[in-house]
Amino acid sequence: MFRPRLIPTLLLKNDVLVKSVKFKNHKYIGDPINAVKIFNELKADELVLLDIDATSQGRRISSDVIRRVGEEANMPFSVGGGISSIADIKEIIACGAEKVVLNSYAISNPDFIKHAVDYFGSSTIVVCLDIKKNFWGTRNYVFVNNGKKSTKLLSVEAAKKAEAMGAGEIIVQSIDCDGSMRGYDIELIKSICDSVSIPTTALGGAGTIQHIRNLCKSVNVTGIAAGSFFVYQGINKGVLINYPSWKDVIKLD
Repeated sequence: MFRPRLIPTLLLKNDVLVKSVKFKNHKYIGDPINAVKIFNELKADELVLLDIDATSQGRRISSDVIRRVGEEANMPFSVGGGISSIADIKEIIACGAEKVVLNSYAISNPDFIKHAVDYFGSSTIVVCLDIKKNFWGTRNYVFVNNGKKSTKLLSVEAAKKAEAMGAGEIIVQSIDCDGSMRGYDIELIKSICDSVSIPTTALGGAGTIQHIRNLCKSVNVTGIAAGSFFVYQGINKGVLINYPSWKDVIKLD
């Protein structure tokens, strides 16, 4: 049986770990290195590390943070935040990351995806699509700059473009579901999985194991990512790093 990767997603703001709701209301969670140590012990499949302020502040995610994570992590990890050049990617890979997550710059300049793929190979290049529904909930548009600016690109069109440029993977992140812990936007994720053939990871909305089961039963994703689900516990959202065993996940009803 094919098993999607279970991927904790760590958000950085001022080099500390935070969690958001619909890309807003950021709550301090703790030190990212401590979180990595715990995910080591829990044997997480993979990690994604994203600096959410890097693009708006005109910089790239800190090399020091990447290096510290690389020295600690026992699992593969991907890094995103303000990446806009081949030199950026070289530095990130040199610091220990396995893959880079391209977002704002690459979506606005899709030729950069192809340039990066030609240089590093498709397996190194991930494109993250931050997606939000329009007012009527009838269309899904891609946003950049941490959800602050609409590109007017429809989600499926953007996914097809990323694939055409050679991206090795797509992360589908729902802004509307971010931090809600009410479940994934399965319709959105399915629409993209059905339109491309490259690996796709779902992100945004997980709050229970049942939400992960529902996703697995409905869509053939290759990765299941989450933030709140892996750092919160209970209805009061107490901070407690956790990571379920796959045996618990596959108890499908």
